[in-house]
Amino acid sequence: MTEELIDQSPPPDPDPIQNSNLIIHPRRVPFEHGLLPIQKLVFTDPIQTLAPIKQKLASLATNHRVGSAAISDALSISDDHARLVLETLSSVLHCETDPLVLAKPEEVDSVGADLRDLILFLYIQSYKKLLPRTHKDSASVADLVRSNSRRFMPSPTDEEAHQLSYLQKHIANIISLLAEPVEGQGDDSLVLSMESLEHIGFLVHYGDKGFDVPSLSQATPFFANSDPDMPAVPVPASQVNDWLLKDIASALESISNRISGKENGASNASDQNAAMADSSVALNKVSSNDRGPCIIEGVSKTSLFKQASDLKGRSVKVANCHDSVIYLLAPLRYATVYGCSDSTIVLGAAGKAVKVEHCERVHVIVATKRICIANCRECVFFLGVNQRPLIVGDNHKLQVAPYNTFYSHLEEHITEVGIQPTINKWNESLALGAIDPHDSLSHPTGASDKQAEPASCVDPDQFTTFLIPNWFAGEAIGSTKDNPFPLPDAYKAVQQTNLKNLEETRQSLRETPLEENRKRELTTAFHMYFKDWLYATGNIRQLYCLQGD
Repeated sequence: MTEELIDQSPPPDPDPIQNSNLIIHPRRVPFEHGLLPIQKLVFTDPIQTLAPIKQKLASLATNHRVGSAAISDALSISDDHARLVLETLSSVLHCETDPLVLAKPEEVDSVGADLRDLILFLYIQSYKKLLPRTHKDSASVADLVRSNSRRFMPSPTDEEAHQLSYLQKHIANIISLLAEPVEGQGDDSLVLSMESLEHIGFLVHYGDKGFDVPSLSQATPFFANSDPDMPAVPVPASQVNDWLLKDIASALESISNRISGKENGASNASDQNAAMADSSVALNKVSSNDRGPCIIEGVSKTSLFKQASDLKGRSVKVANCHDSVIYLLAPLRYATVYGCSDSTIVLGAAGKAVKVEHCERVHVIVATKRICIANCRECVFFLGVNQRPLIVGDNHKLQVAPYNTFYSHLEEHITEVGIQPTINKWNESLALGAIDPHDSLSHPTGASDKQAEPASCVDPDQFTTFLIPNWFAGEAIGSTKDNPFPLPDAYKAVQQTNLKNLEETRQSLRETPLEENRKRELTTAFHMYFKDWLYATGNIRQLYCLQGD
């Protein structure tokens, strides 16, 4: 780094934006959607390992950006895994205008990632997910979690505290990886530029009561009085470290006080449950706050419908829902489906990422850029997906199929969130490790080398179109009249044959003269077979919608 003036003065008085009692929060997205179970990316000592990797990547970088070839070389991983790193990083980046976020699929490898974002992404691969608060010993709870994981979803407040504690422990290392020494003064004189500070926004952000500060430099005092026409003077890394540690400690204290207040009052295992009414009423099972995702939890033996006016631009988490049909027909950013069973879940268009974990006998229908499936059993996924689906963890009897439905605003929604219906990699799933290195659980020696069980394709003869009930007409009718994702030839042929057979049967019935009693017998037989089909396929759940009518 060239020698330059370093601001050694105490931090200036905060400007008005700091006077609004801003609180630091972790960006949950990298921790929830950005962890990859690739052993070569999980470092026991991230700072010692990443320092030389950063140097090697920097030597291969062009304008601070590194492509998939450089990532593959520096990390000794396959080209497929290097591409996966870029795609995953793109889905969790904090800057929507970053070239990687805006890159077309064919440009991702060459556009690459900003070196600083990539280093932070690689660093947090060492993160360990939170164990349930009621269980301190990972080994003792491991079998319970694997056998009935639906009961073990940590609350959003506990997760936020856990992520902040991780950052509190590692922020000094993270800052040192972004900082540069002053020329001639050695590593003890590390400084941080305003541009490098902004990259810490990949992991944290400031906000208060629903208001988020758009950039980290606006929320901290170091560059508050910088002349916009002049390069900002770098600040000592130690000052940034001290400031962030102070704010993280304050945020953790606030969370601790909040949790203590709940425990001293009417405690509950999951803090979002306090906002929910009796579990028999599905519409009361939706809770949200200004910052986190909309949470839909505990829906049972009913149907739930949400449209764009309810969820537009939001992220959602569907948790612990059973024997139900859930329609979330909206443009979304992120979606998580956790611990559900015997249900059908239709997600509109998720522009960033979808994660489905710990589910059993669930059908998921979704249009998305990327999807990760973890620790699921006997589930079927009907996908319109632009990137290869990830299969990770302990899965059993998973099936994938092409996207099989539509609703009137679907094309509008997929355009809004940036999904390309001409690209569908539903049958190109990538199976990674069967063991999640981020789960804090103990695993047998050598278990990390085992690969996840891959998904099989639904037989074209078993493929059917899923019809979304048309009585959900709360908004103006859109222009979509058919499935925008082209079907593969084998599935399209079956669909056309089924339609042809249906029309021939209708025509035959219209032309066949029958006495009145024979008509009644035929009608009864049709109803009986239709009822059997509804129960056998699980489509009986769609009729739950009629119960309240």
